[in-house]
Amino acid sequence: MKSIIKLEEFALFLFGIYLFTQLDYAWWWFLVLILAPDFSMIGYLFGNKSGAFLYNLAHHRGIAIGIYLLGIYFSNNLIQLTGIILFAHSSMDRMLGYGLKYESGFKFTHLGEIGKN
Repeated sequence: MKSIIKLEEFALFLFGIYLFTQLDYAWWWFLVLILAPDFSMIGYLFGNKSGAFLYNLAHHRGIAIGIYLLGIYFSNNLIQLTGIILFAHSSMDRMLGYGLKYESGFKFTHLGEIGKN
């Protein structure tokens, strides 16, 4: 089952790349921005609760899709790019086993404990 989930997340990551190609940005923008949502981990400096909230906010695909749709509505490529990066990053993270965080600590995710064999 875990392989199927990783395969699904890989497909969603590829979809994010496809959406990016529909915008008029150079490829290097994708490479530079794909890790930007991880800056949300700074919330963990203020504790697990704040960290989980900020991290989950930046890694929630529903929010990413909402931002992307706002970009379409307002015909704003920068807003669309923001949504695509959030979407693709979230899929990439989940493909690698990093899920949405629980308030009990960074390593506790909806996909299981990070680092647990």
